[in-house]
Amino acid sequence: MMGRQDGNGIIAGINVTPLVDIALVLLVVFIVTAKMIVSLAVPLDLPRASHTEDVQAIFAVSLPAAGPMRVNGDVVDSDDGLLQMAKAAFTRDPDLRAVIHAEGAVRHRHVIRTLDILRRAGLVRVAFGALPPEEAAQ
Repeated sequence: MMGRQDGNGIIAGINVTPLVDIALVLLVVFIVTAKMIVSLAVPLDLPRASHTEDVQAIFAVSLPAAGPMRVNGDVVDSDDGLLQMAKAAFTRDPDLRAVIHAEGAVRHRHVIRTLDILRRAGLVRVAFGALPPEEAAQ
């Protein structure tokens, strides 16, 4: 027998069943509470699946190191022009996402100014891309 004592008062075995039961209950409690904490603490804005006929609109702003700023391939001469184009595009599509493509040589303040203009126009969903450096003329 496991829990039996001999004549000297020495316990020859320990019953671990209650210990295992408690450990398993605690494990289940931790798993359930961890799931609840993570689901509340990490809100994600995941993209929605689109149908084949739906195309997500992108407002692409290109900032080259030399030359004018471009929006969707069209040259924009001023910040006011960018603001007007962004407002018009946002009015047409409130789910519009903007992507700023800037070359590595573009100053940080120019990128931030562009971001601020887009936010003033209402575009708050902004991503950043990078343009490859232009190859030197040979």
